[in-house]
Amino acid sequence: MKLPLLTAALFSISVAACAQQAGKPEDTEVWKPEPKVVAGKLKTTPPPAKAIVLFDGKNLNEWVSADDRTQPAQWTVANGLLTVDKPKGNIETKRTFTNYRLHLEWRVPADITGQGQVRGNSGVFLASLGKGDLGYELQILDPYQNPTYVNGMAGSIYKQRIPLANPGRKPGEWQSYDVWWTAPTFKADGTLNTPARVTVEFNGVTVQKNVALAGPTRYIGPPQYEAHGPAPIKLQSHGDPSAPLSFRNIWVQELK
Repeated sequence: MKLPLLTAALFSISVAACAQQAGKPEDTEVWKPEPKVVAGKLKTTPPPAKAIVLFDGKNLNEWVSADDRTQPAQWTVANGLLTVDKPKGNIETKRTFTNYRLHLEWRVPADITGQGQVRGNSGVFLASLGKGDLGYELQILDPYQNPTYVNGMAGSIYKQRIPLANPGRKPGEWQSYDVWWTAPTFKADGTLNTPARVTVEFNGVTVQKNVALAGPTRYIGPPQYEAHGPAPIKLQSHGDPSAPLSFRNIWVQELK
């Protein structure tokens, strides 16, 4: 059907506006200044008495598929380690959480290949909001002599918060994250009451200090809040071709 000239013109303007609003991934990349490289020390903190052990090297009983929560998580468990199985997609916890302390350890393979975002990419979503990469992502990436945009490097809150320093260790060496997460709160009408806040220690070095977030992670465009309640913790199976990461010693302690 042929549109009247005015209608066609308005339609074209609308399409152009939507395309402009959608933007490009590069629009939200920040490359400078680069955080200072500092010496970090792996923390292998055991779970406190009241912590929930999410992975103890034995099984994935606490996890499900993030794309279909009725299905069990299907990553590889062997030799006390949890290794990403990329074709099987993201996994997330069966339980949901509000405010908590999280500890996990991760390792990029010693023979990792690629550069930037295609070199040992994964992430921990501190509150998963659905399938795929919906949620608030703390980036996992090879941090050693691997230039990338600084709001997408290891220790960043992806596309939002640049880490204060880079205490990353070499590929093949274990890294640790200790995270204190305060969930956002919302008013009765669904509007934001208080933003999410997060503190992150990366190999014992504070790289995020009680920072407020502008909303969940977005690959394209600025973050924006939508009301939600308690949420699972999610681990990412990134689609890049580099060798998969491994995890160990994952636990969470609920906070008031």
